[in-house]
Amino acid sequence: MPYIQSSTSLRNNYNNISEFCRENQEPVFITRNGQGDLAIMSIELYESLTGKLELYRLLDEGRNAAKKGHKRNYKDTFKDIKQDLIDGKI
Repeated sequence: MPYIQSSTSLRNNYNNISEFCRENQEPVFITRNGQGDLAIMSIELYESLTGKLELYRLLDEGRNAAKKGHKRNYKDTFKDIKQDLIDGKI
């Protein structure tokens, strides 16, 4: 169930809303004049969501490359990754 608060509640109860976001790792939806206005979340949740979006983007990029015939042997790929780790590139 979404946690919904008014903009007035955000102004008057910032610490409680901040604590809720951090403890529950869920966004709080803020309304203004009875209408949805903002979604507030902890930095940790934001970073998790943006990380997932980046992963999905990279997976989609790989899938599209494979459809176009841009494929590599997995042994060569892992060899390159291992070398990049040794070289400190990743």
